Formats: sequence, C-alpha cells, structure tokens
Amino acid sequence: MWRLRRVAVACEVCQSLVKHSSGMKGSLSLQKLHLVSRSIYHSHHPTLKLQRPQFRTSFQQFSSLTNLPLRKLKLSPIKYGYQPRRNFWPARLAARLLKLRYLILGSAVGGGYTAKKTFDQWKDMIPDLSDYKWIVPDIVWEIDEYINLEKIRKALPNSEDLAKLAPDFDKIVESLSLLKDFFTTGHKLVSEVIGASDLLLLLGSPGETAFRATDPGSESDKPYRKVSDKEKIDQLQEELLHTQLKYQRILERLEKENKELRKLVLQKDDKGIHHRKLKKSLIDMYSEVLDVLSDYDASYNTQDHLPRVVVVGDQSAGKTSVLEMIAQARIFPRGSGEMMTRSPVKVTLSEGPHHVALFKDSSREFDLTKEEDLAALRHEIELRMRKNVKEGCTVSPETISLNVKGPGLQRMVLVDLPGVINTVTSGMAPDTKETIFSISKAYMQNPNAIILCIQDGSVDAERSIVTDLVSQMDPHGRRTIFVLTKVDLAEKNVTSPSRIQQIIEGKLFPMKALGYFAVVTGKGNSSESIEAIREYEEEFFQNSKLLKTSMLKAHQVTTRNLSLAVSDCFWKMVRESVEQQADSFKATRFNLETEWKNNYPRLRELDRNELFEKAKNEILDEVISLSQVTPKHWEEILQQSLWERVSTHVIENIYLPAAQTMNSGTFNTTVDIKLKQWTDKQLPNKAVEVAWETLQEEFSRFMTEPKGKEHDDIFDKLKEAVKEESVKRHKWNDFAEDSLRVIQHNALEDRSISDKQQWDAAIYFMEEALQARLKDTENAIENMVGPDWKKRWLYWKNRTQEQFVHNETKNELEKMLKCNEEHPAYLASDEITTVRKNLESRGVEVDPSLIKDTWHQVYRRHFLKTALTHCNLCRRGFYYYQRHFVDSELECNDVVLFWRIQRMLAITANTLRQQLTNTEVRRLEKNVKEVLEDFAEDSEKKVKLLTGKRVQLAEDLKKVREIQEKLDAFIEALHQEK
Repeated sequence: MWRLRRVAVACEVCQSLVKHSSGMKGSLSLQKLHLVSRSIYHSHHPTLKLQRPQFRTSFQQFSSLTNLPLRKLKLSPIKYGYQPRRNFWPARLAARLLKLRYLILGSAVGGGYTAKKTFDQWKDMIPDLSDYKWIVPDIVWEIDEYINLEKIRKALPNSEDLAKLAPDFDKIVESLSLLKDFFTTGHKLVSEVIGASDLLLLLGSPGETAFRATDPGSESDKPYRKVSDKEKIDQLQEELLHTQLKYQRILERLEKENKELRKLVLQKDDKGIHHRKLKKSLIDMYSEVLDVLSDYDASYNTQDHLPRVVVVGDQSAGKTSVLEMIAQARIFPRGSGEMMTRSPVKVTLSEGPHHVALFKDSSREFDLTKEEDLAALRHEIELRMRKNVKEGCTVSPETISLNVKGPGLQRMVLVDLPGVINTVTSGMAPDTKETIFSISKAYMQNPNAIILCIQDGSVDAERSIVTDLVSQMDPHGRRTIFVLTKVDLAEKNVTSPSRIQQIIEGKLFPMKALGYFAVVTGKGNSSESIEAIREYEEEFFQNSKLLKTSMLKAHQVTTRNLSLAVSDCFWKMVRESVEQQADSFKATRFNLETEWKNNYPRLRELDRNELFEKAKNEILDEVISLSQVTPKHWEEILQQSLWERVSTHVIENIYLPAAQTMNSGTFNTTVDIKLKQWTDKQLPNKAVEVAWETLQEEFSRFMTEPKGKEHDDIFDKLKEAVKEESVKRHKWNDFAEDSLRVIQHNALEDRSISDKQQWDAAIYFMEEALQARLKDTENAIENMVGPDWKKRWLYWKNRTQEQFVHNETKNELEKMLKCNEEHPAYLASDEITTVRKNLESRGVEVDPSLIKDTWHQVYRRHFLKTALTHCNLCRRGFYYYQRHFVDSELECNDVVLFWRIQRMLAITANTLRQQLTNTEVRRLEKNVKEVLEDFAEDSEKKVKLLTGKRVQLAEDLKKVREIQEKLDAFIEALHQEK
C-alpha cells in the first residue's frame, strides 16, 4: 500500500508542476508531460493506454530549472507479447526521484532563481545615472594624460594621506545593509520553499512552489514602495552634489601635488642638472596671435574673426569678481560703485607650475600668492588704464594685455570690458556712455567671439541694460553664455524664487543663450580670499533651496563649472575657425606681395621699425660729419654770419654818429664809448646766438641736402623732426659768454695795424660795408619816390600821389645839399619851413614829418657817397697812420675803426669755432641720440613721421606674414595636441 501511496503522490506532484510552471496557462496534455510522468501507468485516467516500448532505451533527465545532468537510469527490457510480473517499477523510480536530497537541491535552485529575479527588479528601480556623467569633469577621465599617476603614487607613501582618497564608507555600509535585508528576505524565501517541500513529502499535499516569491504583490517589496519619488530625487540630487564636490577636491589635491612635482623639476633645471627647452603652451601661442592681430587691426573688423571670450555686463554687476574667480586671484583694481575698468583688459589664462601674472610688454612676474605682489599688480593695472585714457575722456579703447598662469586654470582668452552704464554722472566725459557701447559692440560683433553676459541677480531684471545690447549682437544666442551673479543675495531678497528660475532659464529676458549659470561672488568683502569665496559658494549651493527644489541643475552652478563650460566652448570655436582664418591671411599675403612687386620691384620690404633704424644710422652719420668740417670753413661762416648780425648796429649806432662829429678827437671818444657799451651788453650774446644758428644751419644742410640716387625722401619728415627736437633740447654753455666778452673787449681796444696788408684789408672791409649800406639806402629812396623816368617809359609804371610828393621833396632837399655839402645830419626848423614853402609854391602840400623822413634817406646817401670817396683817398694813408696823422690833412680814423671791428670778428669766429668743434658738436650728437631713442620707443611718432603708401604696404605685409606664421605654428600644435 505504501508503494501505491507514493505513486499517487508522484502523480500529484507532476500535476502541480504542470499547473504552476512559469509562463504556462491552463493544463498540458499528457503527451507534453515529463518523460517520468508519461512512464507511469495511470489506472484512473480514461484515455490512458499502456504503451510498450518497441526497443530497449536509455534516457537522461534534466531539471526544469537547471541544466545539471542527473544520473543515468536503465530500464529493464520488455519483450513484446509477454505479460511481466506486477513489480511496480514506475513507483520505485518515482520514489528514488522524489528523495529528500533531490527536493532540497531543487528548492535551493528555485530559491536562487527567485533571489536573482528579485535583485533584478530592485536594480531596475534605480534610475539610470549615465545622464549625470557630466558631474565628473572630462579632465578626470583624461587624468593620465596630464598627470603622471605613478609618480604621484610613489610620492604618497603615507597611509593617512591615502586614506583620505578612500570612498565614503557610510554610503557603502548603507548599501550593504540594503543588500543584507534583501538577502535575508531571500533566505526566508528559501526556507519557505524547503519547508513546503518537506510538507509535500511528509503530508502528501500539493504545496506551493518557490515561484510565488517573485509575485509583484508579495510583502517583500512593500518597504521599497514606501519611499516617495520626491525623496528619491532629493537624495540623488544631494548625492550628486556631494560627488561633484568630492571630485573637485580630489582634482584640486592632484593639481597641488602636480604643482609640487613641477616645482622640483624646475629647481633641477635651475641647478643645471637637467636642461631642456620648454615649448610655449598652446594658449600662449594663441594669445600672441591675438596680440599681433590687435596691432594690425585695432578696429576688429572682418580681418579678425578669431574667438575670444568677451565679458560684458552692467556696472557693478560682478564682472570683475567672476573673472577673478576664474583666474583664482584678485588681480583687478576695485572700487565701491566707482568705474574701475576704464579700458579693455585681455587676460590669457594658462596652466603653469606657479601662480603668476605678467604683462605683455614687461618681464616682471607678479607672484599671485603674495599679497604685496597682488597689490602692486592692481596698482600697475590702474596706472596703465589711466595712462591709456586721453585727456577729456573717461574710457579708452586701448587694450591692456595680461597673462595669468597657475595650476588648475582653464586655458582661454578673456577680455574684460568697461561696465555698461545708463547715466553719465559728474566727473565723466559727456560721451562716456556712447564710447562704452561702441567698444562693447566692436568686440561682440566678431562672429566667433563668445559673449559672457554678466547679470546681477540681486537687482531687478528690468534694470538691466546689457541684455538688450547682447540680444542685438547675438539675436539667436549661438555664442552667448548667461551668468547670474550674487545668487545668495537674490535668494534672500527675491520674494518669488520662481523668478530666479525664469532668469536662469532665459524666460525673463528677450535674449537667448547657449547656457545659463548661477554663481556666488563672495559676501561683498573686498579683502576676502578666493579660497574663502569658493568655500562659501560650495556651501551655499549645497544648502540652497534652488537646487533642492530643482530650480537649478547641479551643472549650472559654481564658478568652477562655469569656467569648464566656457573653456570647452572657447576651444570648440577655436578649432572650428582658426584654419579658415589662416586661409584668409594666406590670400591677403599673396595680394600684398603682388602689389609690392608691381610698385616697388627694386626695394626691400622694410617696415616702420626697419626704416627708422636705417634713418637713425643716416642721421648719426650726418652728425658725425659735422666734426669733419675744416676750421677755415667754420671761421669763415661764423665771421660772415656775425658781421651780418652786427653790421647794422656798427654802421647806424657807432660809425655814423661818430663820423658826423667832424672832429678826430670826438670821433675816437665816441667810438670807444659806444664799443665798450656794445661789448658789455650785446656783443657776446649775439656772438653765441650766431654760433648756435650756424651749427644748426650746418647740421640741417648735412641732413637735408640731396644724396643723389641714394637719397630717400621718405626720411625727410623724420630728419626735420629730429633736428627741431635736438635744437630745442640743446643749450649753449653759459660760461662761453663771459670768456668771450673778455676776448672781444681786448680785441676792440687794439688799434695797431702792423702792415700795409692789414690796412688794405680794413679799407676793403670798410668799402664793402659802406657800399652795402649805400645800396640799401638807394633801394629805400627808390621805393619812397617810385620808378624813375626810364622805368616809367620802358615798363609802363607810374608813381602814386604819395610817391610824387616824396619825389618833389627829395628834389628840393638835394638842391639844399648841393649848396652846402658840409651840411650836418639834422635840418633846422627854418630849413624845414623853407622847403615846405618852396613845395607849396609849386602846388605840393607836404607835412614836416615827411620832410624829415625824406631828409634822413637823402642825407644818408650823400654821407655814404662822401665816406666812400674818403675811403678811396685813405688807400695811401698808411704812411700818415704810422706817424699818427701828424702834420697831415688826411685823417683815416674810420679805417682804424673798421680794422678794430674786423679783427674782433676774426678773433670771435676763431673762439666760437674752437668751442663748436670741442664741445657743442659732441653735445649736439648726444642730444640727437637721445631724441632718436625717444622716437624709437614712441610708436605714434614713427607712424606720424614715416608715412606713405610704401611704408603702409610694407607694414601690412610684415604683419600679415607674422600672423600667418603664428597661425600655422598654432594650428600645428593644435593638431599635435589632438
């Protein structure tokens, strides 16, 4: 009976397996049952017929849950037509199969499958975190390309430091507790399955299989469903922020270690242990291209389309603070509400071992880790800004170029522009607002410029001016990045937090942008360090409701994320546009070279600097040639120039008054007195002025006289400017006048004429002087009385009424002189009356002053003619001079006067020549060198003085070649970096 009961139990187990098998609905036919079930004789089944196998067979059984092979069983052969003994071998087979060990094994396998399925369902409940890969910066995945991890591992033997890099064990413990609960539940399920199997075996009931444990409605899933979706999102958001901060700390730690390693390498280089040539960084090469472009094309028109990050914003919106956070140093001058950015500042950020800053045109490095260097850098920037601003202006378009290097800095080029203002306040130029707008538009109209639009989050959005300007320049927002500053103040002051969300999503402004960011720029204290501001920013966003309520996304906050996004956008635009710019400059270079060959085929392509150097050498050669002038030439020029300067004074103030005395003693006395006065007051100064003018004339003659075919008129303006500036700076030695006064006084007191040759020279000098004065007097009389009868008949000229009156007066006065050739130099009153009455009798009305003026010229001509006649008589008077004119009616004291004057001129010329050649020429050469050095440093002077189509063409050609070479080198380095 127990055998029959076991067969019945096996039958019910088969039916239960068929009924509850996974993925099956309804009942299965007997033909589809397991081979074991089909092998059993069911006496109670109406359709079942015993089928005898026609041959001897052996089979291998497999479990429905596993692929584990069971032991092979062999059935006894049955012969056809023979009725075997009823030994119930199917029942014995089922009993063996349903032993307790097989049931336990099957239950364990079923429980494992159930646990696996439950684990899969739990894993599906976790959201896909692949979308949050942006939290980890790209540099972390590429960290092995930038940092030698092996060196870092060797440099960190301390276990305490390595423990800091360990994962968050709290999170791991929490996860393990969840897994523990899960496996505990799975263990219970296995126990239940095993218990059901025992009951099935012992009680003979069908029981429930382990597959029920995977029912979605089971109580094991209830604890997971109690957690709401909102709580899960908040938890994930907080974990993302913690993960981001953790990676940032790890990255900063690695950068710090890398900085220390690079310092060690540089120290080895300084000691001479390991010398190598450091290549310029990629961003430095790109910055040099921009600098050359700014000099070539200051207006930033179509010639320059290379990308740069243009930082624009309203005044006091936090532009400078954002830049300082990106540069990781307080490098800009600051003021409370006052306009501090007065000219564009181009900041080139690059990675380096030391945190330093330096200007483009200076070799001084400012250590940004020292407060005194930071203060000096801010002061220098402020001085440069004020220097760029012209008188009467508030802002300037001239750019200040600054390089900032340091560990962890993102490589890019930023241009900080003056803040946009709405109202011009007192102390500003009237056109300040328009000037700022024009400067901002000039930078933003570059189609590849990235516009970093800074908006103050603590003020009303409707007060913003810059957003309208940015929307005009970039209406589609394809190159604009919007940055909302002072978010901490905005969160405190704004009554509606959704307004911040509208701002950051670009729904409140008409402008569009590539991305929107929110940053915190400190607590408003200018003395805060960058590290303190960064910690405050991280702490704020970690606890901010804006992130917890999902108004802001984690990748939209912190200056760190902003700098990464701007750097990525910057380099993307650089790679897309730099080759196109290089091709355009190649075409420009070809056009310029072709134009030069056609217009100046035999000239070298010299730019302004090269032309200036060439002109400088020519000018210095010409100054040196002054020292090669012969002494005779100097003395002749000086003597002639000095006489031309003093001849009028000698004739009018010394000779004529003394000669009209008609007495030898009075003549000599008058001459001595007047010569002494002249020497003490005027003569030395006049001599120095003549010498200095003579030096200038000779210098100018050497500089301006044509050099034949070698003369280049392009230098004329420069040489003239150098001459004028040198003359302006040159001052004659003050002690020269005192020594010269003594020499001249001694020369004029000497009345001794040693030989006849000197006497004849004095007479010749006197005749030349008197003839020159006579010629001047006759010209004056001719201008007074008009043309004579010959000119009137031949050249058809007529006299004016005034000239007619002068002519009649002249004729009347000449009649008076013919009557009295010894007449004194002045007319008496009765003589003036007589002349006037005689003229009135002929119908000519004259004024007494007119008679005196006419008399002065008529008598002067008469006196000079008489003096020339007397000079001719004195040619044979040297014998009487040696006898001091004793017992002689011929007195030639006037010849002696001119001898004294002539000798004084010769001695003065010799003295001045010595001073010129020994002192003044060298001083002038020194002044010329100083002027040339000053002009060499003044680019505006060179542009003003070296002008013309040829100069501009050579200048453009050189700049285009330089730009193309730098662009090619940059593109090559860019490809190598890829």
